[in-house]
This record gives sequence, C-alpha cells and structure tokens, in this order.
Amino acid sequence: MLDQLDFLAIGAHPDDVEIGMGGTIAKYTQKGLKVGICDLTKAELSSNGTVVIRQKEAKRAGEILGLTERVQLSLPDRGLYMLDSSIKEIVGVIRTYKPRIVFSPYADDRHPDHGNCSRLVEEAVFSAGIKNYQDHLGLPAHRVQHLYFYMINGFHKPNFVVDISDTISHKLNSLRAYESQFEKVEGSTDTPLTNGYVEAVESRERLYGKEVGVMYAEGFMTKKPILLSKDLLGEV
Repeated sequence: MLDQLDFLAIGAHPDDVEIGMGGTIAKYTQKGLKVGICDLTKAELSSNGTVVIRQKEAKRAGEILGLTERVQLSLPDRGLYMLDSSIKEIVGVIRTYKPRIVFSPYADDRHPDHGNCSRLVEEAVFSAGIKNYQDHLGLPAHRVQHLYFYMINGFHKPNFVVDISDTISHKLNSLRAYESQFEKVEGSTDTPLTNGYVEAVESRERLYGKEVGVMYAEGFMTKKPILLSKDLLGEV
C-alpha cells in the first residue's frame, strides 16, 4: 500500500524543491512526517549534466532530506503548458498520495517553467478535489487542505517563514548533491547556477531568518489567511 503523504512538494525540475524548501522538508521529516517530491520534467534540456546524472543526483538529495517518496513525471522540459493532459497527470499524483499540504513554486520567477508549474499545480489541486473530475488513473477525489508557494530564484516578501536554523546544512548538502548543476568543472557551460548560486540561496535564507530573529528561514506565499494555533502573545 502506498504511503499517504503529509506534504507533497512539486517542482518543474529536479533541484527546484530543494532550492525553495529543502530545509523545511528536512525539518519535518526529522519530526516523523511523510514528505514527497514530484518533479514534473526530467530537465532533459539542461545546459549541464544528463537525465541519468540528474536522476542519480535527485535520489541522493532525497536521501539527505529524508523523503518518503520521489515521483518523476515525464512532462516536457520547456513544455509546461496549461494542457488538460498535464493537469490530469498531476491530479493523479495528488490523488495517489493524498497529501494534506501541497507546495508549488511561486509564480513570479525568472524561469517560465517555474511559473507555469505553479499554475498547473494550482489547477490540479482544485481539480483533484472534484468528485466527477476524471484523471488518467481513475482515482477518487482528494481535497488538499492547504496550497503554499515556495521561492526558487526570487527574493520576495513572504507571507510566512519557517525556521530552518537546525536544518540549513541538510538543505545545502541536498543542493550540493546536484554537482552537475552547481559545480563549475572543465567542459561545463556557464549558467546562473554555476556562479555562486548555492551561496546566494544561503544568503537569502539568512536574510529571511534575520527578519524573524533566527539564523535561517525559508519564505512561503499563500493565497489565503493563516490560522494561528496560538494567540498573539504565543499562549495557547
């Protein structure tokens, strides 16, 4: 029987989720929650590395973060468009793993695939909860409780942040697992990822942490209000 996930984080390419929320994933897998990642494409158009290499790197990164499951779809790299067939595939993943919370890239990002992924996932989350919506697997409806958005390349004012001071090393190690993307080696192509990208991500999380008085934090966006479980003084 497949595990029902607490969190399902969806990205356009292997490494997107790790960039945006690797520390948050590690934080909650250490608490015993079941977390999965779904990569929509195999990033077959990457300037560096190959599909085989990136799959091995993604597996290693997932082990570092303590994932329960990693799902690899085969939607086309640079071809994430608002197609019913693509929405149905994502709905199938959501209905298979029945996550309580789904995470997706924040749409305001320099890479078009990240924005298109965000819109596809939002459509899929809504459709997954409709009883009469038929996905390609014929699975019953599942209603996701919350949809949150993580940042990849952007630096925006988040709606909320998660303290990752204790798991920043897991995040950075998961990124370093993608050697083909973040390491400049002989014969590799210069890209925005090979020029201090991991260090820039670490600096971003340090700035978000400074805003709330911790060492490191990851920022998230939401389209609906957050209900506090404690009052404004932090008392139950």
